[in-house]
Amino acid sequence: MGGPSTNSLNKIILRMLSSLRLLITLGDVAGIGPEIVVRAWPELCKNSIPIVVGDGGILAKVTQLLKREYILREIGHPQEATGDPQTLEWIQGSSQDLSQVRFGEVQACAGQAAYDFLCRAIDLTLSKQASGIVTAPLHKEGLHAAGLSYPGHTEILADRTGTKEFAMVLYGDGIAVAHVTLHMALRDVFSKLSTRNILEKIELLEGLLPQLLDRKPRLAVAALNPHASDGGLFGDEEATLIAPAVQMAQDRGIHVQGPIPADTLFLRAHQGEFDGIVAMYHDEGHIAMKLRCGFRCVNISAGLPIVRTSVAHGTAYNLAGQGIASEESLIAAYRCAEKLARRTR
Repeated sequence: MGGPSTNSLNKIILRMLSSLRLLITLGDVAGIGPEIVVRAWPELCKNSIPIVVGDGGILAKVTQLLKREYILREIGHPQEATGDPQTLEWIQGSSQDLSQVRFGEVQACAGQAAYDFLCRAIDLTLSKQASGIVTAPLHKEGLHAAGLSYPGHTEILADRTGTKEFAMVLYGDGIAVAHVTLHMALRDVFSKLSTRNILEKIELLEGLLPQLLDRKPRLAVAALNPHASDGGLFGDEEATLIAPAVQMAQDRGIHVQGPIPADTLFLRAHQGEFDGIVAMYHDEGHIAMKLRCGFRCVNISAGLPIVRTSVAHGTAYNLAGQGIASEESLIAAYRCAEKLARRTR
């Protein structure tokens, strides 16, 4: 018996792709999150079915602000979504009254709602009612104003999904950076670094990148101190913590080098020598990646049992309510989520 024709296979593949349902959380509604979602909507509908987890009143307000003539349709379940680019479909994600929210200001109700939106999206995705989550930015001060002690999305996701080993990864233009430490004071970084934590991030990056690159990645680990400590002149973390982690990863068959001074490592990656970098702290990875990729940069949560990507920028309170915020990073994050969700399937 002959197999299905090429045309038949193409139709099957297109049906599979278009049936992907991805949840988009509005984040802190006092920021630019709602605006970039509304601006990006037609583009998001091209290859899958987006569904906002948020608040209908906010969506109506921002749709009017941007002069978009969408039909706003509340649904109760992701399977009810149609993917119509002219119909902005949303699920109510919080019981907070957001009718009096002011753009550009820290407000407890907006912080609580951002948390609620994310938790609702996580629960829907864990129960297989959606294929992944794309998050608009939240504001850490807004979370704290609501009495929530989380420093950001990544930690909420890990807590809600029961994940112990996870990493924030910035990805753009074929390079990914995982961070060993994240949202903490710089003075606390040294006490939080360990060989085990560094090895964990190497392995998480090794597991993630084949889904994006379609091949085994070439990894490198950044040094902590200037010039990788110059043989111990500026600290010994390279010799005592980082090098042992690299050796253990190599012994497990991972293609990884390091520690390499960050000022040369990122240049070498930019020139095509490495696909992934393990950075020791937040700004060591973020500054280089955002300079390189700009709004093409995507935030990916590695190690979770679900797909989650995000914009790689903040709430931009200074731009909120003006209708001028760029949706480019949201579209990039959404496309990345589509790719990861398809691979998961």
